[in-house]
Amino acid sequence: MLVGLDRLGEIEKLKTRLTSSRVGVLAHPASVNADLVHISEVLAGHGITPTIFFGPEHGYGGEAQDMIGVADAVDARTKAPIVSLYGDDFSDLSPKAEHLSKCDVLLVDLADVGARYYTFVWTALLAARAAARVSVHTVILDRPNPLGGQASDLEGRLQKPGFLSFVGLHPIAVRHCQTVGEVVAFFAEREGLGLGPEGAVSVVHAEHWDRSKTARAWNRPFVMPSPNMPTLETALVYPGGCLLEGTNLSEGRGTTRPFEIVGAPWIDGARLARDLRSTKLPGFVARPITFRPTFHKHAGLTCGGVQIHVTNEEVFLPYATYVALVGYARAQDPERFRFRTERYEYVDHIPAIDLLTGSDAVRLSLLEGEDPAAVARHASFVTDDAIAQHESAVLAARGAAW
Repeated sequence: MLVGLDRLGEIEKLKTRLTSSRVGVLAHPASVNADLVHISEVLAGHGITPTIFFGPEHGYGGEAQDMIGVADAVDARTKAPIVSLYGDDFSDLSPKAEHLSKCDVLLVDLADVGARYYTFVWTALLAARAAARVSVHTVILDRPNPLGGQASDLEGRLQKPGFLSFVGLHPIAVRHCQTVGEVVAFFAEREGLGLGPEGAVSVVHAEHWDRSKTARAWNRPFVMPSPNMPTLETALVYPGGCLLEGTNLSEGRGTTRPFEIVGAPWIDGARLARDLRSTKLPGFVARPITFRPTFHKHAGLTCGGVQIHVTNEEVFLPYATYVALVGYARAQDPERFRFRTERYEYVDHIPAIDLLTGSDAVRLSLLEGEDPAAVARHASFVTDDAIAQHESAVLAARGAAW
């Protein structure tokens, strides 16, 4: 399997364009080729020296934790500026015209993990929009979705009006089964931006990707795209595990298995495991554990909880599983459990769990004491609109291809 970066040297028309242009690069640590060589070195091998770099959430170097602003810097090798696209204000998420004036072409190479809350895909879209406004062409060096790309694996309802944010700028399924190139091409086309090498946005596709398989079939290492996404196993649970950010449950940050490990000081892990087993949701085992986070929520405290072990990734439903988990955890101690009310991803007035789930339905249903398994199955239902969006995105990216 070849990602877009692997194919850069074989597309002569693109290579000629890049070598004769000022090139900007939006990338992060997982922007590597099959030999694990970073895009900055790959470009140098083709005689291309970027004039400016951009970094998404967590930074160009990937050092920052979640929701931590990242400062601008300078690339040590090229001395080109590194501009952060993650700061204190929503306006910081897009490159400024003054930064884009340093390039004619913007290369975007961001490894995504297939959940709408993972912000890199929205950073790519915002960058492409900003670039189009100043006549800078955007090239997406695409990568497969590590969770697979079939519409049959979609999970989670589209957001309702009023619940869009940086963890879902546009309506899209939670587990969306698309690539960065497909998402960007779909919304770019819908907004009237021309697609393809002569338009505003083009895509260098991955080759030999079996959309029915996860990254386990890629025959290349899984490179962590952010500090708490160390393995494919983490990515497999993340479309559900990220929901914990909307609660006061630990999502395992500060442990060696973030998003797989879940709990809080008041949680009875054995009871939580039994409740999850009763749902008959497929493809996982919830193993009771105790753990002590070294940072983030409940740092230094002994927590009860579970570790979610995916036993069959072909049938596992991460979103439904973790919606149910949140419901059962709340039921154990409604007084100590709470949904997050602090500012979340630039939004002050909407609970984080509502932004993540795309409406207030899950939160209100659980607060009203509805059966968590029933809430989970309803929340994970895939509508015809989600399937149509997926199909249109795949077609749009094909139309943008080199």
